[in-house]
Amino acid sequence: MTEPEGSRARRDPDALLARAGVRGDRNQDQHFLVDDRVLDRLPEYATAFDTSHVLEVGAGTGGLTDRLLADAERVTAVERDVRLVEFLREEFAGAVDAGRLDVVAGDALDVDLPEFSASVSNLPYGSSSELLFRLLPRERPLVVMVQAEFAERMVADPGSSEYGRLSVTAGHYADAEIVERVPREAFSPPPAVESAVVRTTPRDPDYDVPEDAFFAFVRGVFTQRRKTMRNAIRNTTHITGIADAAAVVAAADEDLLASRAGELRPQEFAALTTLAIEDGGLAV
Repeated sequence: MTEPEGSRARRDPDALLARAGVRGDRNQDQHFLVDDRVLDRLPEYATAFDTSHVLEVGAGTGGLTDRLLADAERVTAVERDVRLVEFLREEFAGAVDAGRLDVVAGDALDVDLPEFSASVSNLPYGSSSELLFRLLPRERPLVVMVQAEFAERMVADPGSSEYGRLSVTAGHYADAEIVERVPREAFSPPPAVESAVVRTTPRDPDYDVPEDAFFAFVRGVFTQRRKTMRNAIRNTTHITGIADAAAVVAAADEDLLASRAGELRPQEFAALTTLAIEDGGLAV
């Protein structure tokens, strides 16, 4: 039975699973968050942000959707499983009819995302990277559940083994922090890995560089992260789009050229990107 929308009692996640009549499928990267305490805390991590319109990616059976509706003025929930889309629309019919909930059917990588003030989501782990590369440029606060290893990469500092393209991208758009670690037992079925909640707070970078060129450069040199930047720049022109790698190498600081991609700060990537534009013919 659908619970009344006006009630402040939180829906039980196990009961939602039972009413939906589904089971999580590891092969489909489908793990439902069923720990009440974690579900209750997730919206709290966004209380400092504007929650007038919250985007939820991967709504599942609605355990988090229910909690978001208790605080947000409006929620857009994206779900790719057509069975769950229909279930959510029926389960939360009151909120849908009141215009407080919009359930969007489809993959969040493909659908048109609305304007939103913040996003709180238990992201599908198999597509976390691609989803964040889509969400971060929207420059809105994010609270996302991801694999613990993935979370470590998001918040990693230069010089650490976890530091990579994701770290640079996250650091370009926002301050990122791990706010909670979540055990496997919080999900049904339990995933093979531990999870973590990451909160990002948007901010402007302290450098000015054309983003398309910047991210093309970063993407390219991290494919050669074991090489010095001198060799990485020379070997990845097919990815970066640099027309004259030799000119970039000739103009760059020797300390930067002797470093590896995993050792450079975003500001240093920006400086090299600027050289690639000015001296190496990198298109903007």
